[in-house]
Amino acid sequence: MKILVIQNRMGIGDMVIYLPYIEAISKKFNVPISILVKENSKASQYLDKNKFIEKIIIINRNNKNNNHDGFFGSFSLANQIRKYNFDKVFIFNSSLRFNLICKFAGIKKIYQYPLFKKKNQHLIESAKKFILKELNLDVRTSPLIRLDDSLVKDAFKKYKIDSNQTNIVLGIGGSGPTKRISAKKFILFMHMAMESYDCRFFLATGKNKDEQIILNEIMQSEFKEKCEPLDDKNISEILPIIKNCKIAICNDSSFSHLSSALEIPTIVLMSDTPLLYGNYSTMMHPIIPDGEETVSHNTLGKDKINPEKIYNKFKIILN
Repeated sequence: MKILVIQNRMGIGDMVIYLPYIEAISKKFNVPISILVKENSKASQYLDKNKFIEKIIIINRNNKNNNHDGFFGSFSLANQIRKYNFDKVFIFNSSLRFNLICKFAGIKKIYQYPLFKKKNQHLIESAKKFILKELNLDVRTSPLIRLDDSLVKDAFKKYKIDSNQTNIVLGIGGSGPTKRISAKKFILFMHMAMESYDCRFFLATGKNKDEQIILNEIMQSEFKEKCEPLDDKNISEILPIIKNCKIAICNDSSFSHLSSALEIPTIVLMSDTPLLYGNYSTMMHPIIPDGEETVSHNTLGKDKINPEKIYNKFKIILN
């Protein structure tokens, strides 16, 4: 039996959130499955060795010779999918377009969210209800990324990680400016942590200009000798480093999702996105802006994230 899962949300975090459902489908039918995802998910960098996934198929949007956008792109995608002879497909959205693509691809059994019901869909609850309805499975929502032990050991040696130190991932980047707390707040936390712990900080971020400004400000602080920037590495290189750390403190970003999926306790700084992105896993410990009861889009609370609250939660987790 050959099974396809379609997950067309954009980000790395979205991809990580859907991993428990992909794993549940694979276990139910006792076969590894293929996934159709967007390039921005970067799935091939951290799921290529996942035993529940057979093939990662990318939805192309920038390739002039094989673009899957628009009317003709839909036919191109259907023809590509047809080559795999899938028996079943699970579509984690309400899109008529993907429904028709799968029909044109000759897939006989199509499972999908209710068509035309995209509005107000809860990211996690919709997936849970979908799998419960179609497969009678109640799926736990804590994703898990498994790494080969040899990769973790190699990273330990390569980066001279000292297990007697408190090794900390600082996820200082974020997909938008309202998600990124200032370098000053991270440095204030580092001051507090260094007073009681011998810390080493692994700085996880991207190449965006604003992210680099935050990184450079931290690297010019008094803690630069205690910092290891990771901005020149891809995800597959960074994951074994994260796995060697005791804790992660991250903006709501790809690294908050990845570190928690690696079973690293992760403090998630939720300044401007719905709380569900920072508390769906048992490994996540959200911090919300001072004065707020919850957080959502347009909270705009990055200036009200309190470094002292971060440190207090940090101490509780470590102790």
